[in-house]
Amino acid sequence: MQVNVEDVNTVKKILHIEVPKEDIIKELDNAYTELNKTAKVKGFRAGKIPRKVLERIYKKDINADVTSKLIQSSFFEAIKESDVKFIGEPNINPPELNEDEDYKYKAEVELKPEITEVEYKSLSLKKTMYKVTDGEKDAQVEMLRRNLSTQEPIKEKRPVQEEDYVLINYEGFIDDKTYDKLAFTENHVLKLGARKFSEEFDQQIIGMNIEDDKEFEISYTDEEPNQDLAGKKIKFKVHLNDIREMILPEVDDEFAKKLGPFASVDALMDEINKNLTQGYEKRGEQEINEQIFGHYAEKLEFEIPDIMIKYELDNIIAEAEQTYAQSNLSFEQLGITRESLEEQYKDLAINQVRRHLILDKLVSQEKLEIEDEELNKAYQDMADSFQQPVETIKAFYSSNQDKLEYFKQALLEKKALKLIIDNADVEEVEPELEEKETE
Repeated sequence: MQVNVEDVNTVKKILHIEVPKEDIIKELDNAYTELNKTAKVKGFRAGKIPRKVLERIYKKDINADVTSKLIQSSFFEAIKESDVKFIGEPNINPPELNEDEDYKYKAEVELKPEITEVEYKSLSLKKTMYKVTDGEKDAQVEMLRRNLSTQEPIKEKRPVQEEDYVLINYEGFIDDKTYDKLAFTENHVLKLGARKFSEEFDQQIIGMNIEDDKEFEISYTDEEPNQDLAGKKIKFKVHLNDIREMILPEVDDEFAKKLGPFASVDALMDEINKNLTQGYEKRGEQEINEQIFGHYAEKLEFEIPDIMIKYELDNIIAEAEQTYAQSNLSFEQLGITRESLEEQYKDLAINQVRRHLILDKLVSQEKLEIEDEELNKAYQDMADSFQQPVETIKAFYSSNQDKLEYFKQALLEKKALKLIIDNADVEEVEPELEEKETE
């Protein structure tokens, strides 16, 4: 067998493999010998079927089996001989087998990039010292009040105004035929200003009085976010049943008790403060991480294997699909294609892979390991987060070796990040005024 290695780039090689025809003939002879023992052909006794008869009937299948066997054995022999440490699956497009000549094929493989030593000491980082404000806590309380709000009919007799809640019957038509996406619906609660059907729809409702009927037509552009409406000309028939207003609950101890295990408003405010503080801590961590990887983007240059980008994209899309599924939605319902998501998230996947590779290099460079104590703490943290017994978490990972290795790798990457931060020059800074953001 002959092997020649072609370097495509630093992370991709093509192995040109040549299997001598003597090996092909030997494998074909063995295959037909074994076939003759079990094959049943009318007019011939078992084991006494002429080779030409078997070839006429089974040649295509035998050639496919022999080709697969030759590639499997020769590929791994070629890998061992050339000492190529590949990742993922090889890309092989096998040519047809011809017993009169050597069998030649190409195997494209990808490799992890070789990364120079990661200098992690004395990086200059800035840590923003975010603080929770009373205004932010008040905003959270207001959001919770809205979540527990009720809608009641207005007491005065008046037409619909902006920001009202209305109770309507509606139906949509295209070319005077009921549009199935807007079939007749009774007692639908609509918040004006929320643009469920469009801003123009909301404007048509303003000014109506209870028991009024109204017909109007709206032409939607192709850019309309709601794909059920985009590019369509729809005639609506609307009947106004009621006008309602939002009634917000008082902020007292009873209000707090409805939101969870809070004995008082003070306990609720403590929890809000805790959640906001944790959010700021996470934001600060993310900002420091961006600084770290921004630094290495300039200092470390290396190519990334396509297969690693593909795996990362698959994970990102699978997570998105799972998130939508929890709301009983699918990509198809949302008008989303896998191709559009791949295009949207490709840069994110590349950055994620790059970060994994840098941290993995630092892990091996500094010989970082996860001690049993650290692993048990991670199990406990996860158990607390999911409110599950820690033994349940341990049992899950014990029975899923691949997931356990992935979990350990994630812990090692966190440890590598901590090593960088612990050895960095970290300057604590006050958050910038967000006047521009407000504007």
